Amino acid sequence: MYDLVIRNGTVVDGTGLPKYRADVGVTGDRIAAIGRISERGKEEIDATGQVVSPGFIDGHTHMDAQVFWDPLGSCSCWHGVTSVIMGNCGFTLAPGSNSQRDMIISNIARAEDISTDVMAAAIDWDWTTFRDYMNVVDKLPKTINYAANIGHSAMRTHVMGERAFEEQATDEDVGAMEKELLDAMDAGAIGFTSSRSTGHKLPEPDNRPVASNHASWEELSHLVKVMGTTGRGVFEYAREREARSPDPEVRKKYNDRLRDLAVESGVPITFGLPAGNVGTKDVLDLLDSTAEAGGRMFGQTHTRGISHVLSFRGRLAFDDIPEWARVRALPIEEQRKVFSDPEQRKLLVEVTRNDNYRTGGGEPRKPDYDNLYVVYSAVMPNPTVADLAAERNADPVEVMMDLALESNFDQLFMQFDIATVPKSDEEALATLRHPRTVMTFSDSGAHVSLIMDSSIHTHLLAYWVRERQAFSIEEGVKMITMTPAMAWGFVDRGVLRHGGIADINIFDPATIAPQIPTIEHDLPTGARRLKQKSDGIMATVIAGKVAFRDGEHTGAQGGKLLRASAAGVR
Repeated sequence: MYDLVIRNGTVVDGTGLPKYRADVGVTGDRIAAIGRISERGKEEIDATGQVVSPGFIDGHTHMDAQVFWDPLGSCSCWHGVTSVIMGNCGFTLAPGSNSQRDMIISNIARAEDISTDVMAAAIDWDWTTFRDYMNVVDKLPKTINYAANIGHSAMRTHVMGERAFEEQATDEDVGAMEKELLDAMDAGAIGFTSSRSTGHKLPEPDNRPVASNHASWEELSHLVKVMGTTGRGVFEYAREREARSPDPEVRKKYNDRLRDLAVESGVPITFGLPAGNVGTKDVLDLLDSTAEAGGRMFGQTHTRGISHVLSFRGRLAFDDIPEWARVRALPIEEQRKVFSDPEQRKLLVEVTRNDNYRTGGGEPRKPDYDNLYVVYSAVMPNPTVADLAAERNADPVEVMMDLALESNFDQLFMQFDIATVPKSDEEALATLRHPRTVMTFSDSGAHVSLIMDSSIHTHLLAYWVRERQAFSIEEGVKMITMTPAMAWGFVDRGVLRHGGIADINIFDPATIAPQIPTIEHDLPTGARRLKQKSDGIMATVIAGKVAFRDGEHTGAQGGKLLRASAAGVR
């Protein structure tokens, strides 16, 4: 008898091959049969009219801290994601001793918008090496699966202490980092990550770049080559701003040296590739030229462009302006009175016209009302604030106040980063369709009060597959299952096949879609975060157990820490 039989579904197996009707039988944590199954199962699911697919895989998350207080793996878990890769952009909690925790966390807190108070309340820091950290994570209750990168900023801070934020590494420092990196790889780290983005900074008032930004290119490339000697691991990289310089010669310099590193090290290299970046065509060409030269490189794409979710119950771009900060500190009912008062409204509108807005990192930008959308639907299109301002013959800021008052302050706004938002469907599809890209850039676990991109997997299926019909269901499922599995070396996930791990989604292709986010205060200490579920997923099976039914957790916790080895990631 099978432990679970999923009957009458339409199997989309992740390979891109045509869909077909079949039953799926599960024994233990493995797929035991796919076809016509006459034998009963201890548990059965009628999947008539539903797609049966592999669980989705997300290669770019920052769940390193969240895994300590969230056994579900939200919000990814509500969008069919069954396995995630954490520790991207050089930001990890290890290596580092308990006495170094404040320095280690300083790299993460602002750059990834993860509260230091929440981390202090929820994390029992019981490790020094990355191996120790992985062993701690291994024992935590987990619903979804996690693979872990070792981060450059943490490693540099652990080895160099305060000097990591000021100085070049000595030969002795680099030797110590080599040792940490090789031990982490031996323990099962899936790769090594770093950042040279100047948008990644320490908390104010310090405001210095994070530790990895002080490393020379020689230090960074040396460590990648050291990882290359192991024959495994992926190098993930938050690229320097020069890589999207308006000057093509500057872009070429940074692209060429990255290509050379991929070829010389033998290490697969990956980085974010939002479609709206200056020089996107150059980078797509870089992926191909690297392959031609004998290296491996793939870009991480996004379904809609990175966006900030703003609201009067959450965060606004205006919050740093003193006049707004005073009002926003008031209880909601008091804010309602202020935003209803004509004289105070006039003042608040006027002060928004200054230029004192942040320019980088995971923080609200200066408002661009032609690029700031009113979220009536979680699947685009939505009207912009500029559109509604023209309709109402009103200032855009007044429109935002009115929408807040009309919605009891629940109205959400979504502002895209102009540097990362596709200017057209054609531009977005150029990156999504490229054979050397992976759709995976969610940042789940980070920027939790401002960015909600855990939904990109359901957004892909709702918008690009169903609404735009830019991809078939087989193509769309492959993009978020087998493609990331192959990129990161997962050997028994990402495809529905006999003997594979039974990480499975059952969803309605006619209704699957992200819901509109909500603002909750459910983090440790009651801190605020954005929360987003989805529609249309009947069930998610993880390691052979039904973990979610219609978006609700069943209590099953079959997730595990996935470790990399010469035999692949398991």
